[in-house]
Amino acid sequence: MKGIMLQGTSSDAGKSFIATAFCALFRQLGYKVAPFKSQNMSNNSYVTIDGKEIGRAQGIQAEAAGVNASVYMNPILLKPRNDRRAEVVLFGESYETYEGREYRERFYEIGLEAIQTSLLKLKEHHDFLVIEGAGSPVEINLNDRELVNMKVAELADVPVILVADIERGGVFANIVGTLQLLSKEERKRVKGIIINKFRGDLSLFENGVEWLEDKTGVKVLGVVPYLPHHMIDSEDSLSIRSRFLQKEEKEIDIAVLRLPYISNYTDVEPFLFEDDVSIRFVEHPNQFGQPDAFIIPGTKSTISDLHWIKELKLDQTIQQYERSGGTIIGICGGYQMMSETLFDEAGSDTGQKGFKVSGLHLLPAVTTFLPKKQTIRSKGVMHHQSGFSGLEVDGYEIHLGTTVVQYDDAVSPLIITENGIDGASYDSGRIIGTYFHHIFENDPFRTQWLNRLRNKKGLPIKEIVQVKQEKADQFDRLANYVKEHLDIDYLMELIESWEKNEDGMVKGNR
Repeated sequence: MKGIMLQGTSSDAGKSFIATAFCALFRQLGYKVAPFKSQNMSNNSYVTIDGKEIGRAQGIQAEAAGVNASVYMNPILLKPRNDRRAEVVLFGESYETYEGREYRERFYEIGLEAIQTSLLKLKEHHDFLVIEGAGSPVEINLNDRELVNMKVAELADVPVILVADIERGGVFANIVGTLQLLSKEERKRVKGIIINKFRGDLSLFENGVEWLEDKTGVKVLGVVPYLPHHMIDSEDSLSIRSRFLQKEEKEIDIAVLRLPYISNYTDVEPFLFEDDVSIRFVEHPNQFGQPDAFIIPGTKSTISDLHWIKELKLDQTIQQYERSGGTIIGICGGYQMMSETLFDEAGSDTGQKGFKVSGLHLLPAVTTFLPKKQTIRSKGVMHHQSGFSGLEVDGYEIHLGTTVVQYDDAVSPLIITENGIDGASYDSGRIIGTYFHHIFENDPFRTQWLNRLRNKKGLPIKEIVQVKQEKADQFDRLANYVKEHLDIDYLMELIESWEKNEDGMVKGNR
């Protein structure tokens, strides 16, 4: 199968950014392209049309490619539960929870088979693969059983492009060191280098390009300037701060709780398209301030993060904010925390069956954790007493628990779904809890919710921003951006000419 693999000199080098750009670029060129990342570690996930869970980045890359996301684009997703253990999601469904050593010893052969199956499935329906690695390909202590870098390039038989982040510093040492630590056969597979996140005058790096090509014998495809506010959803929490860092203050201030095991924080990314809204993450009471709204996002470890909130006495800050008339919305794990009581009946959240803890008491609700995770695409209509009557919304759910709310005159269901009800709305939507990830991707709901904040501050209301169209336009702009700065002719010739000779030595015509 034709394709290319992007590997990095480090985590957060910009592999996902470049992979997304390549997916959009190949789509523009008329190819049916698919993204692929064999193993992803992230609590930022994406639900496919058939209700399966994959890494967020591959879901977004599928959108850039103009194809539906599938589990074969990310067959293995690792979702950290704490510093030592992670849930393994295999082909979109929860498989097992392992510690690091257990995973290496017990899962490796299963993982290899999953990768091979996925590559064959993708080959049936696509012309090109854009494959993304993880971290660095020269993690020497792990490489004997790795499932995500050079082993995948070998299984897919594609050339490798090395992506380096110049913003971190040490780019020359990172590139040369990475290449020197690869085996002889692995080095033969590396056919290009991309310098990413460059700031300043590109002409000042021309001699750097010459030096790298002379020193390594590998072509530098180009130097990609740093692109601020590119609006492409983030891969993982490493990029939270840089993603939402905004120097200027804006009229609407939204604070988001930065939980230790935060998940699907991309739920708040639609606000980046609103020119009068700023997003900031808070981790301590002294950072809270007086926001116009406060969001409690999802988490992979609800009760653990609830304990963290209480240890910092952030629960008191949040409750005082609510009593003073503040606007709060909790999504998924954030919704669960808003309950009066959380009961881990199955031990699926804490590992202790029957564990019970008091919640934030923001809603008259009880959350119970069950053994089986629910992952579904959902849609419905806002309840007539929710404060957003009649608005149609869709999203997706990824959760272990179920939340039962005591509805009354003050507290109504939030959404009437195809199968029942979701969430709760108190004080006509001032306080909201929901299991719907992507709730703010619904343009009419987000606009009405924001216009209430604007009206409360005496600001003019705004018209709807069409986020889905804005994102589609961003994919095209991103493709054009990398096309401007990279040698795409070399890239296409490399992909088209890649082959193996009779003795199995990897080569390309370039």
